Amino acid sequence: MNGGGSDQVLAHTEGRTGRVVLNRPGAINALTHAMVRRLDAVLTVWESDPAVEVVVLTGAGERGLCAGGDIRAIHGDARDGDGSATAAFWRDEYRLNARIARYPKPYVAVMDGIVMGGGVGVSAHGGVRIVTERSRVAMPETGIGFVPDVGGTHLLALAPGELGTHLALTGAAVGAADALLCGLADHHVPSASLGPLLDDLAGAPVPAALARHTQAPLPGVLARRRPWIDACYAADTVEEIVRRLRAHGDPEAGAAAETLLTRSPTALKVTLAALRRARRLGSLEPVLDQEYRVSLAALAMPDLIEGIRAQVIDKDRTPRWSPSTLEEVAEADVERFFRPLGPRELGLAPGTDTAPRNGARTG
Repeated sequence: MNGGGSDQVLAHTEGRTGRVVLNRPGAINALTHAMVRRLDAVLTVWESDPAVEVVVLTGAGERGLCAGGDIRAIHGDARDGDGSATAAFWRDEYRLNARIARYPKPYVAVMDGIVMGGGVGVSAHGGVRIVTERSRVAMPETGIGFVPDVGGTHLLALAPGELGTHLALTGAAVGAADALLCGLADHHVPSASLGPLLDDLAGAPVPAALARHTQAPLPGVLARRRPWIDACYAADTVEEIVRRLRAHGDPEAGAAAETLLTRSPTALKVTLAALRRARRLGSLEPVLDQEYRVSLAALAMPDLIEGIRAQVIDKDRTPRWSPSTLEEVAEADVERFFRPLGPRELGLAPGTDTAPRNGARTG
């Protein structure tokens, strides 16, 4: 988790832009702790450098910006260690997510290809978020016995209707049009135009550069599915959501129900509670504080180790969840994920200015 970071996060300047490249293409640029620290250090330097007017984040290779955190390292730490390395990683990662959201210069995230989990955290909080026809954006945590983090519950709680609830519980990946609809991105640029766009950003203001390259994306699928999504996911419990999906009659709703029944029952119930609470919390920092509590609780539970084992380590795709059914997960089991941490709290919310500054999104 603490390998070298300078070769895994490349930084240089081109004209008025500071270019950051996540550089672990063999792992679809999955984030290590060292990468998080390196990115934070680069942002510190560029924040006070008048020559850098815009920060641009991209990923190396052809597969995506970032597939998430290094969950193999998390698995090893949870199984064989005391969890302290993962807790330190998440502390720095979530603080970086908050920093990106309030960065005082335009932060342009190129969300080309796969953008999942921690990849969403370093991109979708930025001021200018660009997707392409290749983008696949997702928070797939319930499939590994975990809960959307890196500010994901904040972003998904803000999505129209119950679209965010659907994405959070199922872990479904969305393309460009649906990422725009859900508020996870701002602009669609064809992948073939990314090179010219980055060249333009080096010498032109962000709105002018974007105006030359943005295009309407191909239609997505969520807008036409929204009637059953809003009706079914508005329920107060996961059990009722599943019941409504099965009873609705639309085959896609039925398929969503079957997907939910493959996910960790505990993770589903905690995710629903986290989303509802995130709506009430409102701003990003208190939601990140909440996510830190939830993440540390998940680290001590069997489903995270088992989910990563089944999906990533052994790849048998047959996790044995504990408890194995929704009905076995009591309200008290969910509540313990939200218990205060005392001196271990992330502590972003008190006295924090959460309003976007001049790095605010260019819509």
